[in-house]
Amino acid sequence: MRVALTGGVASGKSTVAGILEELGAVVIDSDRLAREVVEPGTPGLAAVVDAFGGDVLADDARLDRPALGARVFADELARKRLEAILHPLIRARAAELESAADPDALVVHDIPLLVETGQAAAFDAVLVVDVPVETQVERMVQDRGWTREDARARVAAQASREQRRAAATYVIDNTGTHDDLRERVTEVAELLVSPGA
Repeated sequence: MRVALTGGVASGKSTVAGILEELGAVVIDSDRLAREVVEPGTPGLAAVVDAFGGDVLADDARLDRPALGARVFADELARKRLEAILHPLIRARAAELESAADPDALVVHDIPLLVETGQAAAFDAVLVVDVPVETQVERMVQDRGWTREDARARVAAQASREQRRAAATYVIDNTGTHDDLRERVTEVAELLVSPGA
């Protein structure tokens, strides 16, 4: 069974991924892979430099993420060009990790932009970590020190809560306590491991 995990910014998706790992799942983190495929010496980094020029490199020959981010988030064509380079590399690396996992393991792909990139249909089950938009905004303001305007802009740049919920096989509500969250994640993990149980 191929399982995907997604959720909006500040929904608690990383916390859910951590609980799944504690429960024995193999979690394949797309954000981590996105950094891995552009490490110095990789074909990914070379392709990014070919497409965007040497000024996207920091002094240590690593990708200067803020410099690249400033360029691609201000220019949709540039963002699409970057995605065309990175997404196939990330998916290929995720497939390698999935095939290396124990055949009996619950393998969960942590993909923040699952809905936005149209990947939900590629999975047998989609877990969506869900909180109200106002909760997302409050968490970004309190935990990350963002302004309300920046927080709302980040939420608006992602799929809507309704779009994510529509893609969900299981919704994981994260408005309660950590114990409530752990109980729900455990319940969903058991359903995934023993469908029909």
